[in-house]
Order: sequence, then C-alpha cells, then structure tokens
Amino acid sequence: MVYLELFFSFMKIGFTSFGGMSMIPLILEEMQLHQWMSAEDLTNLVGIAEMTPGPLGLNCATFAGTQTAGILGGIAAVMGVLTPAFTLTLAVAVFFARFRRNAVMESILQFVKPICIGMILAVILTLSEENYWNGAGFELRSILIGGCMLYFILKKKWSVPKVIVTAALMGMLFYGILPYLNKF
Repeated sequence: MVYLELFFSFMKIGFTSFGGMSMIPLILEEMQLHQWMSAEDLTNLVGIAEMTPGPLGLNCATFAGTQTAGILGGIAAVMGVLTPAFTLTLAVAVFFARFRRNAVMESILQFVKPICIGMILAVILTLSEENYWNGAGFELRSILIGGCMLYFILKKKWSVPKVIVTAALMGMLFYGILPYLNKF
C-alpha cells in the first residue's frame, strides 16, 4: 500500500538524515527508487519547500506525499518524517544531562558535519545539472538567475524570502514574458 510505503520511506529519511538540506539526497533517492517523482518534480519540491514556512523536511514530505498519493499520502509522509524526530527528541530529553559534555558525542558530531556538507554538495551538483543544463548546452538564463541570487545572498546579504521572490520574478521575465513578447 502506497501510504505505508510513504510512511516508512519518510521515516527512514527522518532517521538517516540530519534535517534541512541533508534530507534532499535521501528524498531524491526514495522518490526515484519508487518512481514517485521525476527529477523535475524534485527540483520543484525543493523550491516549494524552501519558500513555504516551516521545516524543510516537513515541507518536502507534505509536497512529496501529496504529489504521490493525495492528501492521505501527504499525511502518511508527514507522520513518517515526524516519527524519528519525536522519538529522538524524547530519547535526548531523557539522556540530555548525561551526554551534555560527552567527548564521544562531540567527536561523533565532528565526524557527521563533513558528511552532511558532502551530501549537500551532491544535491547542489544534481540539481545544478537539472537547472543549468538543457541536454544540448548550458541554460544561460538559469545561470544568470542563479549567479545573481548567489551575489545577492553573499555580497548584499539579502534574506532568503527576498532572494526567492527576486528569482521568481526573473524566471517569469526570462521564461514567460520575454519569450511571449518575442513571438510578436
């Protein structure tokens, strides 16, 4: 049953990722493994999840589950992704005082951080291929939009919502309005 598959897939994602962007490679893998979404759908999933309020993993689960199996699929995916967080939060609350300044735990976290960075870089490469390469060559309009947004984030210190709105407006201009006007 697809609802149980969604629940267990997102529960696995919740248990094996560390939240935020580190979930994206796992979601990508699960969606493609079960053939629930295409690479283009996954690009849209990340965009929508980033621009809606709330945690990225929860937003991704909601969108992916709903796209795959409607409202009940969304609920199943959300419950799956929340189960690990709920379980681990309870466990951490119980043992927090004991592990608060534990050297082993600090060492584990030092090991996990580079792994998360590597996973995020893999996602960037995968999504860059989808967004900046059209099969025949580089998509210069997309590269221009991405470069501008990178500049606004790094140099101008724009907020994420401002960058998302600006990128959306540039996308509408380059992919909607200008091609439409060129037809006349």
